[in-house]
Amino acid sequence: MDDSTILVLANPVTPELALLAALPDTTAIAVGMTPEAFERTASRADVILNWDGDAQLLEQVWRMAPRVRWMHSLSAGLDGMLFRDLVESPVPVTNARGVFSDALGEFAVGAVLFFAKDFRRLIRSQMAGAWGPFNVVQVRGQSLGLVGYGDVGRAVASRACALGMNVLALRRRPELSREDRYVAQVFGTDQKHEMLGLADYVVVVAPLTPETRGMIGEREFEVMKPTAVLINIGRGPVVDEVALIRALEQKRIRGAALDVFDVEPLPAGHPIYRLDNVLLSPHAADHTANWKERTLRVFLENFERFRRGEPLINVVNKKLGY
Repeated sequence: MDDSTILVLANPVTPELALLAALPDTTAIAVGMTPEAFERTASRADVILNWDGDAQLLEQVWRMAPRVRWMHSLSAGLDGMLFRDLVESPVPVTNARGVFSDALGEFAVGAVLFFAKDFRRLIRSQMAGAWGPFNVVQVRGQSLGLVGYGDVGRAVASRACALGMNVLALRRRPELSREDRYVAQVFGTDQKHEMLGLADYVVVVAPLTPETRGMIGEREFEVMKPTAVLINIGRGPVVDEVALIRALEQKRIRGAALDVFDVEPLPAGHPIYRLDNVLLSPHAADHTANWKERTLRVFLENFERFRRGEPLINVVNKKLGY
C-alpha cells in the first residue's frame, strides 16, 4: 500500500510528533484533539493512532472514518477505549505492550525493598538526627504473588527471582505458565485466596476488564498476611480503593505501594496522602525519559507491517480487553 491517511488523536504541539516524519512521503497525517480537526480527512483514513485521546473522542472519530482498517494505542492499557462497535468490527487494535514492562518491574522491586528495609524509617531518623538501629527483613525466601501474569508480570517475576524470592502467579489460564522458569507455583482464578494467603508481597498487574474490576477487595484483604504489602502497578479500579484504605488504616496489612488510582490525579485531601504506610507514585513508575519515543516506535514498526500487508505485532484480543 503506497498511500495512507492517519488520524492522530494528539495535541498538535506534542514534540514527539516529529518522529512521524519517518513515515513515507505518501502518507497523509491529520492531528488534533477535537472531531472538527478530522472533518476533511476522516472519510479516507486508513489508520487511527490514539496518542492521548479519551474514549469519547476516539468513538466520535471512529464514526467519522468508515474506511479505517487498523487502530493503534500508544498506551498498553485499553480500559474504556474498546467500545462495542469497535469490538464487533473486524478492525484490529494494537497497543504498546512491552514498552513499559522493564520500568514497572524495577518499580515493583523498589517497592518490595522500600518496605523490607523500612526506608521511610531510615529517612525519618536521618531527618531527626537520630541514631536508631533496628532489624530489617531479608526478601530472599519470601513469596511474591502476581495478580495477572502478562508481559509486566513476567518482568516483575524475573527481577524477584534474581533476589531469591519465591514467585507465585495468578492468571486466567494457568496452563500457560506451568513451565515458566520464573514461577514457582501458578494458580487459577478460582484459587485467588489461596495464593493471596501465601504471599508476602502482592503485585497487581492485571488489566482492567469487567471481570477484574474490584477483584482485590474486602475479602482479599482478610485472607492476606498482616505483614503483607500490596503493590498496584496495573490499573487502579482492579483494587477496591475504599476497602484498601480501610485495611491500611486498621493495619490489617503492612502497607501498599500505589502507582495507579481510581481517579487521577489523586484529588487534594484524599485519605491516601496521609497514610504513613503507603508509598505513592503519581502514575509515573514507567515514565522514563524516552518513553514516548519508544512507544511511538512500536507504531512506526507496525505501520511498516501494515503497509506491506504483514502480520501486526501486539494485536489485542478486543473481547478480553488486552
